[in-house]
Amino acid sequence: MKILMLNYEFPPIGGGGGQAHLALLRQYAGRGELQVEVLTSSPGRGLTLDQFSDNITIHRVGIRKRDLHVWRRTEVLAWLVKAKRVYRGLIRQNKYDLVHAFFGFPTGWLCYRSAKRLPYIISLRGSDVPGANARLKLDYKILGPLVFKPIWQNASALVACSEGLKERATTFLPTAAIQVIPNGVDLERFHPAERGPDSGALRLVTVGRLSVTKRLGLLIEMVELLGRRGCDVRLTIVGGGAMEAELRQLLREKDSRHAVTLLGRRDADQMPEIYRQHDVFVSASMQEGMSNAMLEAMASGLPIVTTRCEGVDELIADNGVVVDDSQPATLAGEIERLVGDRATLAAMSSTARNRAINFGWDKVAESYLRLYAEVR
Repeated sequence: MKILMLNYEFPPIGGGGGQAHLALLRQYAGRGELQVEVLTSSPGRGLTLDQFSDNITIHRVGIRKRDLHVWRRTEVLAWLVKAKRVYRGLIRQNKYDLVHAFFGFPTGWLCYRSAKRLPYIISLRGSDVPGANARLKLDYKILGPLVFKPIWQNASALVACSEGLKERATTFLPTAAIQVIPNGVDLERFHPAERGPDSGALRLVTVGRLSVTKRLGLLIEMVELLGRRGCDVRLTIVGGGAMEAELRQLLREKDSRHAVTLLGRRDADQMPEIYRQHDVFVSASMQEGMSNAMLEAMASGLPIVTTRCEGVDELIADNGVVVDDSQPATLAGEIERLVGDRATLAAMSSTARNRAINFGWDKVAESYLRLYAEVR
């Protein structure tokens, strides 16, 4: 089987969508029955070629990216224009069985234009599905009916990474037949730490792109409330993005600034140890597909305290808490309860790892391979 995979962002560019794609490629590497070519972007110039493995080649279109975690509209357009030429050349020179695109837009636009020649699958990731993303509200309004709908309608299969994202996508296009293949996690890289007796501050961590959607200010307010109540907590924020300067300014103005560390972006190989250095994963995100970071935290034995968004229903039961009232005081109350009940915290930690075992990338890869066989 010969597959062309498309993704406008791929490590080191982007966030969860690129990391998920990379994890899937690791599962496909070395499989002799599968030949894969990937068309994506790079922060440099020109077209570069990477041999990921014997059976996987990556074509990277350089767009001179200003910020690895923030896409300007001009950069999206630049990638589309440059990638279009490469895409056309690839499908002229090769006989692919299908195209697998990560993100309905902008990536899906390329395979939509060749739909009569080549079937395509779209993996919906979150930001490419109209919803509550404040930064993309205008894009959704303009592109939704004119671009998103025809791309979805001509796809051979649409895949959401959570039941919640499927529900959002179905609200946008009720006639769409959407199946769910969840995100996965590397269970060998991400594993719990050997923990001694619980003492000292409760160490909280949140991981993700620094965007308005993540509502990080809400988490900072939560820490400030906990400090006033005499709770010894520390929060580490890991990630880069458009809001970094704004968050640093906010922290300078807060009494809680010494309890919050803005760590910035960290390489993927540093993340397993960062999770193991903390006790609880917290999130205030208003919109997700299914959080890669949340899965990594669970595999690392961290209980989850989060506001409600897509993906949490599949991930969280007795391994954490989902709050419907997205207020700092509500989140603070749940954290305060865990500070005073370390036995519950330990039980949640064990359950978190056990639930994560159901989300290995090997299972995700097999689900996609079955779908490829149906579509080809």
